[in-house]
Amino acid sequence: MSAEKEALTYRAAGVDIDAGEAVVERIKPLVARTFRKEVMAGLGGFGALFELAGRYREPVLVSGTDGVGTKLKVAQRLGRHDTIGIDLVAMCVNDVLVQGAEPLFFLDYFATGKLDVDTTVGVIGGIARGCELAGCALIGGETAEMPDMYPPGEYDLAGFCVGAVEKAALIDGSQVRAGDAIIGIASSGPHSNGYSLIRRILTRAGDPFDLDLDGTTLADALMAPTTIYVKPILQLLSEDRVAASRPSALSPRPSIHGMAHITGGGLTENIIRVVPDDLGIALDSSSWKRPAVFDWLQREGRVADTEMWRTFNCGIGYTLIVAPDQAAATLQRLAALDLQAWTIGEIVAAAGAGDERVHIA
Repeated sequence: MSAEKEALTYRAAGVDIDAGEAVVERIKPLVARTFRKEVMAGLGGFGALFELAGRYREPVLVSGTDGVGTKLKVAQRLGRHDTIGIDLVAMCVNDVLVQGAEPLFFLDYFATGKLDVDTTVGVIGGIARGCELAGCALIGGETAEMPDMYPPGEYDLAGFCVGAVEKAALIDGSQVRAGDAIIGIASSGPHSNGYSLIRRILTRAGDPFDLDLDGTTLADALMAPTTIYVKPILQLLSEDRVAASRPSALSPRPSIHGMAHITGGGLTENIIRVVPDDLGIALDSSSWKRPAVFDWLQREGRVADTEMWRTFNCGIGYTLIVAPDQAAATLQRLAALDLQAWTIGEIVAAAGAGDERVHIA
């Protein structure tokens, strides 16, 4: 007769429910700080409730989802878990912003092989901080402990954002015209794109994380959280619409005709996404100062210019396409909103199709 088999538990199988509950209790006050008046229920329900009544006449919902790619590998290697959540929020809310939408609420997905309470709280605390910076509510999420799915110490993240915009205020690029100015707004660094290439360059260079780059370490430059552009850009859009609606306005058409979030695909592939097919873009790379981290990456990786433009933001994290006579005023207003920006190019007649529509000199 075989020996009696041991009684199994979920904990013995690798899932610690108590640890999950400890995470929830510790993040509750962090999440509560992100709530807006439209949030109808606290954390813990099966579904999150958000009331739209009275805010919009003709609301258009704009949704976005994203992750932070292999920047997670760098964060995990350095043991820096408190800002990667800001990156997650930024990647989603900046995308939603492109259409002129205000991010309303955010949900996250955190998955790991074995739940470490301190690490998880650090990550979700960063997500909550990102939501505060964006003005959106963190109204739900999922923390998944999945034994054997991830190596020890590793985790993965995904984020989901829903925003809204009045139908009449939707920005879709249809107003973009030849001669419009392209304004580039500074990034904080590589943001959350190109890290598979960055990690290869780090390996080639011997992982010099303590290297000084214009007063900051390479580690700090690579881990700088993605800039969240939401609040200042929404303020700028609001002022632009008010100005266009005044009886004295020369044109009822707002001066901001298009926007782009510079993510995967870099400057080459993102701005052109919001430009009509018969138009192209011409950028002057000497019009802004590229942060030192990009110079280091290009030098150490022997990366060609064309590869830099299509992989990294190269110091420009967000762009506006504006009427040419409003470029100077827009730059002044961005400066007043604490955003560093430059006129980096213009919209031109398309000289061809595909890559031929984009010129960077």
